[in-house]
Amino acid sequence: MRNSEADAVIGDQKREASCYEAHQKDAPAIRDVLARIGDKWSLLIIVTLKEGKLRFSELHERIPGVSQRMLTRTLRHLERDGLVDRRVHAQVPPRVDYTLTERGRTLIDPALALATWSIAHFEGIQAARTAYDSPTVGGD
Repeated sequence: MRNSEADAVIGDQKREASCYEAHQKDAPAIRDVLARIGDKWSLLIIVTLKEGKLRFSELHERIPGVSQRMLTRTLRHLERDGLVDRRVHAQVPPRVDYTLTERGRTLIDPALALATWSIAHFEGIQAARTAYDSPTVGGD
């Protein structure tokens, strides 16, 4: 191996070690944030709000299967984390609008990428689960 190739290998090993150390140090932050945005409804809300301001009832209509209670809880969590902005308008009946904050908008591309990946691989994952859960032929 030539010196330049050896230097490149050593450089790659140092970068990998550095990334590993960074992940170890940042693991609690990564787990905390992914627990929030990786829950059942958060990414769907973020992707739905990418079009702009929506009222609670519009969000509820556009996200199939979410209960009003879960939508309210998830919106509150996202608001607390600075990802969603909630505006109450003083009128009768009261009107509440939700929008993504600047930070929340930075999640649109990763959320869409994850949603696209999920759709593309769903059947394969379902098949793998079925194969894993089925008893083996011949017994173990």
